[in-house]
Amino acid sequence: MNHLLPLLLMPLVIQMGFAEFRAGASRTDISPKAFPVLVNGGFMSRTASTVTDPLYARSIVLSDGSTRIAIVVVDSCMMPRAMLDKAKEIAARRTGIPADHILVSATHTHTAPSAFACLGTDADPRYVPFLIHKIAQGIESAQKNLQPAEVGWHSVQASKFTALRRWILRPDRMELDPFGNRTVRATMHAGRNWGNVIGESGPEDPELAMLCIRNLNGRPLAVLANFSMHYFAGVKALSADYFGMFNRNLKQMIPGTDETFVGIMSHGCSGDIWRRDYTLRDWKTNPPKPDEQMKIESYAEGLARLALRGFDKVHYRSEIDLAMSERRMKLRYRVPDAQRLVWAKGVLARQVDRAPKDRTEVYANEQVILHELQETEIVIQALRIGDMAITTTPNETYALTGLKLKAMSPLEKTMVIELANGADGYIPPPEQHVLGGYNTWPARSAGLEEQAEPKIVEGCLQLLEIVSGKSRRIPEAVISNERQLRIDSRPLAYWTLDEFNGPHAVDISMNHHNATFESGVVFHLKGVDQQAAHFCGGRLRSHLPGLESDFTVSMHFWNGMPNGARKVAGWMFSRDHVNGITLHGDHLGLTGNGRIVFRHGDVVSIGRTMPYKRWKWMQATLVRNGRNVIVYANRKEVLSVKTQEPSFSKGFGDLFIGGRSDNEDNWEGRLDEIVIYDRALSGKELMEKVFLKQ
Repeated sequence: MNHLLPLLLMPLVIQMGFAEFRAGASRTDISPKAFPVLVNGGFMSRTASTVTDPLYARSIVLSDGSTRIAIVVVDSCMMPRAMLDKAKEIAARRTGIPADHILVSATHTHTAPSAFACLGTDADPRYVPFLIHKIAQGIESAQKNLQPAEVGWHSVQASKFTALRRWILRPDRMELDPFGNRTVRATMHAGRNWGNVIGESGPEDPELAMLCIRNLNGRPLAVLANFSMHYFAGVKALSADYFGMFNRNLKQMIPGTDETFVGIMSHGCSGDIWRRDYTLRDWKTNPPKPDEQMKIESYAEGLARLALRGFDKVHYRSEIDLAMSERRMKLRYRVPDAQRLVWAKGVLARQVDRAPKDRTEVYANEQVILHELQETEIVIQALRIGDMAITTTPNETYALTGLKLKAMSPLEKTMVIELANGADGYIPPPEQHVLGGYNTWPARSAGLEEQAEPKIVEGCLQLLEIVSGKSRRIPEAVISNERQLRIDSRPLAYWTLDEFNGPHAVDISMNHHNATFESGVVFHLKGVDQQAAHFCGGRLRSHLPGLESDFTVSMHFWNGMPNGARKVAGWMFSRDHVNGITLHGDHLGLTGNGRIVFRHGDVVSIGRTMPYKRWKWMQATLVRNGRNVIVYANRKEVLSVKTQEPSFSKGFGDLFIGGRSDNEDNWEGRLDEIVIYDRALSGKELMEKVFLKQ
């Protein structure tokens, strides 16, 4: 990407003056009139014949005098690009708003009529034409309501309302995929049973962001909210789920609203997110009582009340200009190989004149469809409203992807709306494909190429640069006081493991000894200082040619394995030849019952017992001074041994973090703040420079 491009385009997107900013909003009832209606969102087909609460298409039209844009959020699970292109074409003809200046997204309620054929459910043939015209009608109505307005930004942290639903299974508890292979290392809701898992597979995004619009008299016109929480579930069809309840609560809670106010909750990046925090309870051994279960009404009300904290302090501006850009991209599907295609056709040969009856038949059918399609076209967009930005993906996008886009966007105030302008399935970051699970099984629900996520992220960033006239921000490690002390202590390498993705762990010691992540590592989970990497089969590898016999290695570790799950819970550090164990290698790990273990050659030494809890951070430090090795855990000496005279030949510059050199019993959990010294640190140096955080 040529980063001069945004500067060259700046005259096109930034006006010299401001015309009158206007805004209009509308709410269009899209509840079906003909029943029964197909409902999607599950593996198998189902129908509904009643409306529990109305479904709406909620629309906003904005104008700065020369540019008009429309934003529509629809109470639907998913809507395909071809259908939305038709709706945009009709709306453009009626309003004059260019089709590529119209954003239409789904809330992802799983209790709405099916507008998209996926897995075991077809699109409802009567409902789709009805929905197309209702979307266009909503945009037309919002444009008719245009009036002088001002806009502001509001954001709160709502971590109690969102959590990771995708957890990593223990390596000995992997599950079968629909094709009969034991590939499932991570899956939805596995955290209900702590005995089966080692931890969450990624971070959450707790930001609840809001674009707030009012007229020049101060009367609220609309609030466009954005939050990463999948859907509430357990609601009877047809229903707008918590999205609709949140919107109604906004109207009731915001002072000065009237019947024309439109509250809108859009879907943030929540492909791996749900409301239940499995870190708080083992649901297998300690299930909640019925009166402890959160109800959707209290969830939606609590989220709305939190959203409005500080709402009265929003800074509104009417001197606003607009810009919007769209790109259509071709992406490949992960089509079946010849063997899988033969398998799929064999399964379907037994399925004659009926819908799929189980998961195997559903995925067999999807293989044939992907084989026929081969590739698809997706739509991504970015728009700017003054100094605020929105970008979109047509996918169910992981929270990590949203965090990347927000961190790298040229504008700090950025929201990411997913399932917009299409329904192109899950896009796990590439490292998540290694872990398998429902989000990765090839189907229209998750069929795009493994590099789809980085391609879409890059495309969105380029569009954000165009509409803002600015270059993207480049995330860098935050240098806290403690990190600065470690840097000042002259380490040979210092990896903070703050990265959003691989393949490199950046060395902040200024020695430029970047390390390389193997597959089997996921990123950006909560760490000791900032973020940490989670190791689940892969390692971090580095070659440090200046490392001789005396050295010090320190790191913070967080063990995911249950007590006693295996003899060695995992190896954190290894210095030996690649793919083997020799008589001269050093290896540091944790036993299955939570004691430090050190191995040199064939000699294994076990450290003293100390208090330790699973899923809690601890610090381990190994100091080798000639034949003498001392290991500390949380500042306390737990092991001291004298080895044979070390004989670290040239090949012993290879270091492995998160696993042993021979890939045996690799680490299962998080590691953070890895510091390597080319000397044996004294006790004073350790206290002043290394033992800084518990």
